[in-house]
Amino acid sequence: MAFTDFKSADEVQKAYQVRYVEKDFITICPKPLPEYFVQEFEFNRTNFDVFGSEASRCEAVIYPILREACKSFIHEYSLWSHKSIAADPILTGTPDYIVAKRSQLGKNVLDFPLVLVAEAKQNDFARGWGQCLAEMVAAQRLNGNEETAVYGIVTDGETWQFGQLAGKLFTKNLSRATIDRLEEVYGAVFGLIELSISTGNSTTIAP
Repeated sequence: MAFTDFKSADEVQKAYQVRYVEKDFITICPKPLPEYFVQEFEFNRTNFDVFGSEASRCEAVIYPILREACKSFIHEYSLWSHKSIAADPILTGTPDYIVAKRSQLGKNVLDFPLVLVAEAKQNDFARGWGQCLAEMVAAQRLNGNEETAVYGIVTDGETWQFGQLAGKLFTKNLSRATIDRLEEVYGAVFGLIELSISTGNSTTIAP
């Protein structure tokens, strides 16, 4: 089985006894972007069909926003694209993107995953959260401490949704961000990474 075999969050919940609640654990606030990023982003959106395919959404919208948000933390944290992870024979697969601690062994070694990002392919957010929540459960196990929160983002490039898994409790943020308010999307992603870092600093390997 793989992450993508889970069709919805409730399938993961039943398999791993995860409770579900909806409330805002982060507040979505706009954060200014560098002018060069805004100009490039608007150029692409004006001149190219950036939402015309899954690949173009990833390349022109999702990855650039994640990369820009990660720049402020680059000395200690890293952004991974399509890096396979496996916690066991079931919790295995390739998240679309991972924000993780930077390993002392080098930039080619994945350390503790803190934020898992899944594209909502064909705008299917139910399936996107099934994949993302499974990845978050795997991240907990890989981190060796299931009580330390990990975070998830599911997006089709236009709508951005956010989740938190702490212990056996999955919290889906009620508020979401949309790409027509680019600074709110950036602010939410930046804030989530910042929150994940503050909780991830307490991560320890279980004996």
